[in-house]
Amino acid sequence: MAKPKSKPPRNADEPAPVRVLPLGLRIGDRLTDETGVWEVIGRPFMTAGGKTANVRVKRVESAAEMIRVYGAHERVTVKRSGQ
Repeated sequence: MAKPKSKPPRNADEPAPVRVLPLGLRIGDRLTDETGVWEVIGRPFMTAGGKTANVRVKRVESAAEMIRVYGAHERVTVKRSGQ
């Protein structure tokens, strides 16, 4: 049987990433994608009969804001600020 790979040690100062549904996002959570780091600045809300979740986010490095759209069933990886 193959031995599972060990994970590299992470910095104790950083919060561990958490996977949540879009409605579980909280103000202050940080999302990372290929364009940069985004911070949640508004509560998520549902549209299209509860099939999509919209979240208002702000880019950490600049003042750019946008609404991110996720499928209601998708899990999102976030870093929680208060854990």
